Amino acid sequence: MTITGKQLIGNTQSGNGADTFSGPVKNADGVAYSFHEATIEEIDLAIEKAQAAFPIYKRLSYNKRADFLDKIADEIIAIGPLLIETTVAETALPEWRLLAERDRTTNQLRFFANILREGSWLRAIIDLPSKNNPAKSDLRQMQIPLGVAGVFGASNFPYAFSVAGGDTASALAAGCPVVHKAHPAHPVTAEMVGQAVIKAAQQTGMPEGVFSMVQGVTYQTGLRIVGHPFVKAVAFTGSYQGGKALFDAANKREEPIPVYSEMGSFNPVFILPGILAEQGTELAKALAESNLLATGQYCTNPGVMVLPDSAPAGQFMDDFKSKVDNATGGTMLSDSIYRTYSKGTEKLVGHDGVEVYGKGTAEHDTAATPYMFKADADAFFANEALSEEYFGPASVHIVTKNDDEVYKIARNLKGQITATIWGNEQDLKDYAELRYILEEKVGRILVNGTPTGVEVANAMVHGGPFPATTNSATTSVGGTAIYRFTRPVCYQGFPDSSLPEALQNSNPLGILRLVDNDYNRNPIS
Repeated sequence: MTITGKQLIGNTQSGNGADTFSGPVKNADGVAYSFHEATIEEIDLAIEKAQAAFPIYKRLSYNKRADFLDKIADEIIAIGPLLIETTVAETALPEWRLLAERDRTTNQLRFFANILREGSWLRAIIDLPSKNNPAKSDLRQMQIPLGVAGVFGASNFPYAFSVAGGDTASALAAGCPVVHKAHPAHPVTAEMVGQAVIKAAQQTGMPEGVFSMVQGVTYQTGLRIVGHPFVKAVAFTGSYQGGKALFDAANKREEPIPVYSEMGSFNPVFILPGILAEQGTELAKALAESNLLATGQYCTNPGVMVLPDSAPAGQFMDDFKSKVDNATGGTMLSDSIYRTYSKGTEKLVGHDGVEVYGKGTAEHDTAATPYMFKADADAFFANEALSEEYFGPASVHIVTKNDDEVYKIARNLKGQITATIWGNEQDLKDYAELRYILEEKVGRILVNGTPTGVEVANAMVHGGPFPATTNSATTSVGGTAIYRFTRPVCYQGFPDSSLPEALQNSNPLGILRLVDNDYNRNPIS
């Protein structure tokens, strides 16, 4: 596989930009790969090709779309060990983690392929005229694709939330061509996967422009994608500043469009007294390992622990501290992430009412230092710094004096991706109110688990209220992620032969439909 350092625009490559950037990965001659910054003209061309592909792509059969997604998965696997080796060098993520993430990415593509073949995702709804009221309209509804989707790759998941990750997979499944903005933290990885996507498109007969990828380090690249009138939806995973800027730009357009920004979360954990007394040591081990995993660089990293002031809490804290003190923080995904983490933790180190309870070591001068901070509820309410996300191996432990403080902390939370409750059966009964409070604050509530794992499943919600995301009604993981890129259309009074197959009387697709308030797969006689 040849790395070009150019934009992948449909079936062509373009490197017209005078400005270039590079990363740590070097070619066979020992020279770092150089990448052209995308020009305005190149970005526009990618979007124009996507727009030209849209009316063709959206009319392809769902089976053909599914074959395309399956083929992308095949082509990613076909790159072989070179992909993993390259990404290790580019991100400092360990091989085991990247092997698992590659599997997750390809499985996710096949997951959406299966959703397309099964068909229920179309949400076909049919309301027929009745014998008692023949004047009633014949109404039929289904989902259709929005149009060209802009997708922004994430720094911390170079496969699963990047070029062929969940946003791209769900947009393509919905019938939307994708223009992908590669993350500059792993440009070589991005081009390798981008070439695989385009090869899959060619081999399955997709229209040119169904997928393009542009590279760049400046904000202008992203803003151009969001501002282009052909782009109808945008998905982003990254910082609050980046996600909010794209959201604001989209809402200033003459035609505002949805921007699904996933922007961060500190994922609070509420540890209740019964289970703390019974399993405190085990909980400390599980939560510390989750917090320190992959140098803490997960958006679902459990960053704030809330627990009652008690002897079992003291033991929990000491056990957690032992894990942190013995931890060695590794290289972070990028220099900017390292600088942000270091600046944030330095701010907490000198903060009133905050104690550095545990501290690990850094692998080298520019690696992350693991931290464990302790504070009481009063300090938490007084200091906003304690309720910020510290993207890395840091945790804040809030010790409460009474249940009122526990509920007050929960009620004062800003939007989060996850919240976790640890409790035994009696705890969960005694603190039943906690669930009602948290379900207004988060996208996913866990009981007796660690939030770092995000399973690709139909019931999964990976999202949450602002500022965790810019749209609390959606998810970026799981089957319903497809609905970020679709909208419902009602067909009234159509002759059967003029309807989309999903709505025709004979139900030629054999899909589950809601017909006169009854879910079935039957033809309409």
